[in-house]
Amino acid sequence: MQSIRSVLFTAVAITVTLVAFVFTASLALALAGIAAVVAIGSAIAAKLNRRPAHVHARTNPTGAERQMRIWNDGRGTIIDL
Repeated sequence: MQSIRSVLFTAVAITVTLVAFVFTASLALALAGIAAVVAIGSAIAAKLNRRPAHVHARTNPTGAERQMRIWNDGRGTIIDL
């Protein structure tokens, strides 16, 4: 009787351990899937952002001192010295 009880307890312990392993593995897989979706979405969003506008100051044809220009392009104030 004692050996049958120990065999049953061992079988129950192995079953519980396997169920816990499968549950943990499924949670890890779900977390990896969510992280992949967030990473892909972040990469796509970064790719769709506009690039910064490159601004070059022009010199006066007369060679006089340049005037300071200040304007806002919607992303920040630009000061051209």
